[in-house]
Amino acid sequence: MIPSQQYRFLRQSARDGLSIKHDSSRWAKLHLDPWLLCFLVLNAILGLMVVYSATAENSGMLMRQATSFGVGFTLMFLCAQVPPKIYQAISPYLYIFGLIMLMLVLVIGEKRLGATRWITLPGIGSMQPSEVMKFAMPLMMAWYFSKRAFPPKFIHIIVALILMAIPFVLVALQPDLNIGLIIPGIFVLFLSGMSWRLILGALGALAVVAPLLWMFLLQEYQKKRVLTLFDPESDALGAGWNIIQSKIAIGSGGMTGKGFTEGTQSHLGYLPEHHTDFIMSTYAEEFGFIGVFLLFSLFAAIIIRCLIIGMNSFHNFGRLYAGATGLTFFFFVFLNSGMVSGILPVTGDPLPLMSYGGTAVIAMLAGMGIVMSIHTHR
Repeated sequence: MIPSQQYRFLRQSARDGLSIKHDSSRWAKLHLDPWLLCFLVLNAILGLMVVYSATAENSGMLMRQATSFGVGFTLMFLCAQVPPKIYQAISPYLYIFGLIMLMLVLVIGEKRLGATRWITLPGIGSMQPSEVMKFAMPLMMAWYFSKRAFPPKFIHIIVALILMAIPFVLVALQPDLNIGLIIPGIFVLFLSGMSWRLILGALGALAVVAPLLWMFLLQEYQKKRVLTLFDPESDALGAGWNIIQSKIAIGSGGMTGKGFTEGTQSHLGYLPEHHTDFIMSTYAEEFGFIGVFLLFSLFAAIIIRCLIIGMNSFHNFGRLYAGATGLTFFFFVFLNSGMVSGILPVTGDPLPLMSYGGTAVIAMLAGMGIVMSIHTHR
């Protein structure tokens, strides 16, 4: 009997973490992917440039952000050295650690801007535990589904939704309806082969309960953000101020922009949160359409590289995690870009590797380190 093509493929494919032809290059020995590393470094350079301009050339804030990138890249390198099987083994413990951190926020958290989202740890400083859970959530979901047959059974989907709901409720009590917390888990669920019938059914159920969520779950300021999205001029000096000023900043950039550190909307104080939530508006004003196109091309390269690494992975855990990391990166780029351009409500989610903030940068780069580990540990 002639062996089937599938049998030949399995016989010649790498198994048990070993590849037939070992890559002896320097990058492989360092367990780093040169393409992904290059894209991330370029993104970091652009991020530091815009933070420097958005903070009115504040060298202190620039150094703090540069330190966060330094810690993030160091952690990325260390995470890349650890084989994926170890991440698969410790994923439940990281998830539990993230839950404990979220519980600590409710007890010893610091209140800022009307919400209790930060805690201060001795020797570490201020941090936002919800960002830690964004790092732990896809690991937990990849661990859970990698041990089960694809596509997942209905009971397994229910268990996964419960695992995602627990941290979401803890964050909602801060209060902060951070949908970005569960998005990585949802992407893992999607990549595991969840049927489209269940996906469409879930969307239909969400549409049915949406009025209840509006009445009982959303805070008053969140409702105002949604209403202002459709008519910002109805409260031009209040809730609509952010969107209006953001559109002015983006439009005034034109094709080539006003030039580095030459933006007026951010430097004259018209654009709020111009170094965090609305840093894309600052970037578009100074670098124009061409600069935004180049930035989005860089984002696309990072996303595509993560998806390629996921498709080439030899185990389900790696496929799910790398794929979900790439899609999550895309989601936050889309969410922040839609927010500053006025097509989505203001959510307060940062632009990956661009917005000022240490915890988000470190968590994102650590996740990219795991993606590199999946690629180089065969």
